[in-house]
Amino acid sequence: MNKTRKLTGVILAGGASRRMGGQDKGLVRFRERPLVAWVIDALAPQVDEILIIANRNLDAYRAFGHRVISDLRPDFPGPLAGFEAALTHASHDWILTCPTDAPLLPAEYACLMSRAALGSAAVAFVDAHWQPVFSLLPKTALPSLSAALDTGERKAQRWLASIDPVLVTLDEYAAQLRDADTPEDLTAL
Repeated sequence: MNKTRKLTGVILAGGASRRMGGQDKGLVRFRERPLVAWVIDALAPQVDEILIIANRNLDAYRAFGHRVISDLRPDFPGPLAGFEAALTHASHDWILTCPTDAPLLPAEYACLMSRAALGSAAVAFVDAHWQPVFSLLPKTALPSLSAALDTGERKAQRWLASIDPVLVTLDEYAAQLRDADTPEDLTAL
């Protein structure tokens, strides 16, 4: 793969998983393997490092052989807190995010995002909707993100809009970017 920049791949596994009945989504099984294993296998060849953002079952996530980082803020404040932890701990100047419950992640995800963005932050745009958990972010966005979280911001799309990202249309990958928020979603995958 011809990457345009060094990337830290970030798997967002830190949520409370309320719609999945409180189960830790990354460890829920899909086709005989935990969801996070599928995402690691898809993302690892595309990036230079993987970080898993998790707030519980840390040893289970560490068993996959990648650094595991927890949110810097308590009480599961959402994907923005995961972005903040990743931007704080990433070894590279850019992070590429995806949720732990997207086991069909495209093999060309990093290239698609990097080539479209060229030096700007980027967010996947599918079926005329922002997909904030599929983002490409520079470390330079960290001060803005931390300030937004300090004021109580929890809406990923609102903060992302404030940094004027490139919207990367990925309609042809809609099925591969679907996530499994509920047991029914997982069955549908």
